[in-house]
Amino acid sequence: MDLLERAKFFRTKKRLGQNFLINSDVIDEIIDYANITKDDIVVEIGAGVGFVTEQLVKYAKEVIAIELDEEAIKELEKIDCNNLKIIHQDILKTDISSLAEEKVKVVANIPYYITAPIISHLLGEIDDLDNKNRNAISDIVLMVQEEVARRMVATEKSPSKQYGLLTILAQFWTDCEIIRLVGRRSFYPAPKVNSALVGLKVNEKPRLKLSDYSYFRKVLKASFSQRRKNIKNCLINNGFDKEQVKQALQNLDIPENTRGESLSIEKFGELSEELLKLK
Repeated sequence: MDLLERAKFFRTKKRLGQNFLINSDVIDEIIDYANITKDDIVVEIGAGVGFVTEQLVKYAKEVIAIELDEEAIKELEKIDCNNLKIIHQDILKTDISSLAEEKVKVVANIPYYITAPIISHLLGEIDDLDNKNRNAISDIVLMVQEEVARRMVATEKSPSKQYGLLTILAQFWTDCEIIRLVGRRSFYPAPKVNSALVGLKVNEKPRLKLSDYSYFRKVLKASFSQRRKNIKNCLINNGFDKEQVKQALQNLDIPENTRGESLSIEKFGELSEELLKLK
């Protein structure tokens, strides 16, 4: 019986955002890209009825499957192996660092409506230098909406709607890339949007060395707070001193009419440091 026929036996729940991956080629690519071996512990987020799980257990030393749906848990329990641990829990309430003594690889086919909170949960915020979840993860393979994937890998040269706070969060702590696009028919039930598989290699150090990461985060939030306004007005409207903002932009040769989405992550770092000097 193929994966589609198996999926039809299960009553999916729209409130949980359940769309099961039924494309075996994509499942194989997840395993290949993550380079899963018998030395690896894999944490699978949103294991569902186990289509990815039953392949992961063939290659990993241990698979820790995290699933919220009780009925899906019953299906996972049918997988016959001795290297699968099932946790019935909300991922946003799960301490990844407590699951294993060594670093883990994360595989996630998650409800799209909570993608951003899950990414924040896995990586921590920009100023969270010692986030225990991030420190426990070496690699992440994540299925997301194509639109979200484009935002994660965007640059200041990408279309303005793509480049923003999610871009900077993802790239501040990881090297990320789109592995492949995934069509709607690769899922059951088929979602209304196209998807993409994203790979994130977690780095031990942040992308920039800064004197105050909380201040940097404050600058970023202000800069993207009003997308139609230039960076000068965004900063001033969010409590930064007008003269200091003008001076900092002038010192860095950033035109006052520049919008936040046209500044690189490195340039934002320079701006944050310059504003700090002028305080």
